[in-house]
Amino acid sequence: MAKSFYKKLLLSVLGFCSAAILFAQEKVEMADGMRSNGKIYVVVAVLAVILAGLFLFLINIDRKVTRLEKERQKQ
Repeated sequence: MAKSFYKKLLLSVLGFCSAAILFAQEKVEMADGMRSNGKIYVVVAVLAVILAGLFLFLINIDRKVTRLEKERQKQ
Protein backbone atom coordinates (compact mmCIF):
# COMPACT_ATOMS: atom_id res chain seq x y z
CA MET A 1 0.00 0.00 0.00
CA ALA A 2 2.79 2.41 0.87
CA LYS A 3 4.55 1.45 -2.37
CA SER A 4 1.50 2.46 -4.40
CA PHE A 5 1.24 5.76 -2.54
CA TYR A 6 4.87 6.63 -3.21
CA LYS A 7 4.51 5.67 -6.86
CA LYS A 8 1.49 7.97 -7.24
CA LEU A 9 3.28 10.75 -5.39
CA LEU A 10 6.34 10.45 -7.61
CA LEU A 11 4.26 10.48 -10.79
CA SER A 12 2.33 13.51 -9.55
CA VAL A 13 5.50 15.44 -8.77
CA LEU A 14 7.00 14.54 -12.16
CA GLY A 15 3.78 15.61 -13.86
CA PHE A 16 3.76 18.98 -12.13
CA CYS A 17 7.43 19.56 -12.91
CA SER A 18 7.00 18.73 -16.58
CA ALA A 19 3.95 21.02 -16.79
CA ALA A 20 5.92 23.86 -15.22
CA ILE A 21 8.72 23.39 -17.74
CA LEU A 22 6.30 23.37 -20.66
CA PHE A 23 4.55 26.56 -19.55
CA ALA A 24 7.88 28.31 -18.95
CA GLN A 25 8.34 28.94 -22.67
CA GLU A 26 7.80 32.62 -23.33
CA LYS A 27 7.81 33.20 -27.06
CA VAL A 28 6.85 31.05 -30.00
CA GLU A 29 8.57 32.52 -33.02
CA MET A 30 6.46 30.71 -35.58
CA ALA A 31 3.19 31.98 -34.09
CA ASP A 32 4.53 35.54 -33.89
CA GLY A 33 5.65 35.42 -37.51
CA MET A 34 2.32 34.03 -38.70
CA ARG A 35 0.44 36.62 -36.69
CA SER A 36 2.49 39.48 -38.10
CA ASN A 37 1.98 38.26 -41.69
CA GLY A 38 -1.73 37.64 -41.18
CA LYS A 39 -1.35 33.93 -41.99
CA ILE A 40 -2.68 32.89 -38.60
CA TYR A 41 -6.18 33.68 -39.83
CA VAL A 42 -5.72 31.22 -42.68
CA VAL A 43 -4.67 28.55 -40.22
CA VAL A 44 -7.66 29.26 -37.99
CA ALA A 45 -10.02 29.23 -40.99
CA VAL A 46 -8.67 25.88 -42.23
CA LEU A 47 -8.99 24.36 -38.76
CA ALA A 48 -12.54 25.70 -38.46
CA VAL A 49 -13.50 24.17 -41.82
CA ILE A 50 -11.99 20.82 -40.86
CA LEU A 51 -13.77 20.78 -37.49
CA ALA A 52 -17.06 21.83 -39.07
CA GLY A 53 -16.71 19.02 -41.60
CA LEU A 54 -16.03 16.51 -38.84
CA PHE A 55 -19.04 17.68 -36.84
CA LEU A 56 -21.32 17.51 -39.88
CA PHE A 57 -20.01 14.02 -40.67
CA LEU A 58 -20.68 12.86 -37.10
CA ILE A 59 -24.17 14.36 -37.10
CA ASN A 60 -24.90 12.63 -40.42
CA ILE A 61 -23.65 9.27 -39.11
CA ASP A 62 -25.70 9.71 -35.92
CA ARG A 63 -28.87 10.34 -37.92
CA LYS A 64 -28.26 7.27 -40.07
CA VAL A 65 -27.61 5.07 -37.05
CA THR A 66 -30.73 6.39 -35.30
CA ARG A 67 -32.82 5.69 -38.40
CA LEU A 68 -31.41 2.16 -38.66
CA GLU A 69 -32.08 1.52 -34.96
CA LYS A 70 -35.70 2.62 -35.36
CA GLU A 71 -36.14 0.38 -38.41
CA ARG A 72 -34.64 -2.53 -36.52
CA GLN A 73 -36.99 -2.03 -33.57
CA LYS A 74 -40.03 -2.09 -35.89
CA GLN A 75 -39.10 -5.53 -37.23
